[in-house]
Amino acid sequence: MPKKDEIIWEEPTQWERFVGSVSAMGHSISSRVALAGNLAVFSFSTAFWLLTKGPKRETLTRAFYNIGVLSIPVVMLTGAFIGMVLAVQSYPQFKVIGMETRIGAAINLSLVKELGPVLAATMLAGRVGCSLAAELGTMRVTEQIDALASMGVNPIHYLVVPRFLACLILIPGLTLFADLMGVLGGMSFSIGLLNVDWSYYWNYSQNVVGMFDVFAGMFKSVFFGGAIALICCHQGFRCGAGAEGVGKAATSSFVLSFIAILFLDLLIDIFLDLFQTLVLGMSASSVV
Repeated sequence: MPKKDEIIWEEPTQWERFVGSVSAMGHSISSRVALAGNLAVFSFSTAFWLLTKGPKRETLTRAFYNIGVLSIPVVMLTGAFIGMVLAVQSYPQFKVIGMETRIGAAINLSLVKELGPVLAATMLAGRVGCSLAAELGTMRVTEQIDALASMGVNPIHYLVVPRFLACLILIPGLTLFADLMGVLGGMSFSIGLLNVDWSYYWNYSQNVVGMFDVFAGMFKSVFFGGAIALICCHQGFRCGAGAEGVGKAATSSFVLSFIAILFLDLLIDIFLDLFQTLVLGMSASSVV
């Protein structure tokens, strides 16, 4: 016989398991919908303060230096190695079909249109995004954000707008650095070590890579930078308590930023392909 206060554990029935799984799924979906709604409100608030009252010069200058200038070395190093890796991976396939002189076109087109913007945005999310989330998360935990609000300073205007504007403006420049170093890295490896003729390398590159490809990469990078800044600052603002909350905010900011980069890359590629087919295709046919 069980004692008076003894708790008897019974295995849940199949129906109780089903109800529990449905409840957990509903809670997960509702939390993600709430997160998307909070991010949308946060983004509209950032846009409002950006358009109505721009950032102060000293905060913007500091954000430009921390986000842009300090990111140049790692972005250039990444671009150079990616160009050399593309040369190593592409050369055997091109040599099999006797078209190794066209390797420059494949390397430069991949860098300018796809890998340059995505890798520059990924490095920005890793170096800058986690730093933004951790910095703002620490300010949330130590109640510095609440102190700003109590003094009549809007935290989004003072903390988020300069960082958002710096990411939005500077990531195209970082993308150009990554593209330049990738082109130079691929060229030096192909010509110096793989013995590809430099005149064919550049001629085929100039014939394949056009201004629209460069524009496509720069166009993507603007959206990548805006998404990284909004997601990472939002994660910092909603940081949980303690050091564990700051760590989770930094980790989730990079994961969500990387997913957003890939998702935006897919959408923008579809849009640019339609634009190139409809608008540029129509203009070319009219010229003919």
